[in-house]
Amino acid sequence: MPITPLYGHDSLRARLVSAHGRGALPPSLLLHGPRGVGKQRLALWLGQMLLCSADGDRPCGTCQHCRYALDLAHPDIRWFFPRPRLVNPDPRTEEVLDDFVDAIGVRRKSHGLYTAPGGTEALYVATIRAILQLASLTPAMGRRKIFVIGDAERMVAQEGADQAANAFLKMLEEPQADTQIILTSSEPGSLLPTIRSRAIAVRVQPLTESAARDFLRDPVVKTALDDQDVPPSLERRIELMAGAPGTLVGSVDRAQASEVAREFLQAVSQGRAEWSRAVAKMSVAKARGLFADVLDALTVQMHERLREAAGRSDARRAAAIAHVMEVIEDAKLRVDGNVSPQLLGASIARELNKWSVL
Repeated sequence: MPITPLYGHDSLRARLVSAHGRGALPPSLLLHGPRGVGKQRLALWLGQMLLCSADGDRPCGTCQHCRYALDLAHPDIRWFFPRPRLVNPDPRTEEVLDDFVDAIGVRRKSHGLYTAPGGTEALYVATIRAILQLASLTPAMGRRKIFVIGDAERMVAQEGADQAANAFLKMLEEPQADTQIILTSSEPGSLLPTIRSRAIAVRVQPLTESAARDFLRDPVVKTALDDQDVPPSLERRIELMAGAPGTLVGSVDRAQASEVAREFLQAVSQGRAEWSRAVAKMSVAKARGLFADVLDALTVQMHERLREAAGRSDARRAAAIAHVMEVIEDAKLRVDGNVSPQLLGASIARELNKWSVL
């Protein structure tokens, strides 16, 4: 069951192929760009290209390596992305890898069309340890190992995990000759500076209108979007996509979360009585599932305010916004526990009010 083809990014793909042909492809890459433009799909394509055994243009799409890669079944292409915290607080590597086998199986069934991770999903230290263990092994089939690490800004630092963090940084800085590391991020500014400095950044642009049309005409894509009640008009879908096809998948839920987050921020600016009602509304709709998405939407909207403050060189306001964002990030880590969403929402509202960032 092959995943949906990669559409667009032709000039960037040509650059990557050329760099590989000249032996100039950096061993650690950071693909960054707007959310939903296809960074992880591009990373998987790059892994397929690097392993393709064809003599001519690569990837050929027909050799054994290509077939396995398109089925998300190649043992030398390891795809990691944010996942919910496992029940076991200190899971073994086998447990982590089994969880990713299941998660990738779900993405395979949907032909690689998936919604953005929720607010409770992250790249926890157990995942980093699993990556390090796999990196120490020799390739199973091909000439090299490919590690695709999606939404890398969601790597969670944990107390007592310094050894794993340092080993991962060393792996980025001095990867083995048979190892290619591809990080992706929609928020590169949220990555740890130590990670950003060890990977060569490559900007991934939104799709052109022509590529967007090709994507939307794909029968699998059309069926998936029809099932999600996305407006049927091709022109309307192109408009909603804005060059980022991933934003259409699960767009209804994200749009709802974004609206709830916007209403919440507006209510906080109007006083305690208003934000108390907003917190109650935010914490009951679809319980923790929507609440986690609302926290994600709050992060995005606070990022916008942070950029505005930085553009005006308002250091005091930027520092206040950064503090509130830390509170929101802490809430994301706690939302999958027994803490009430209403209590977490109230805590965020108090901090917003205290630091006067609205």
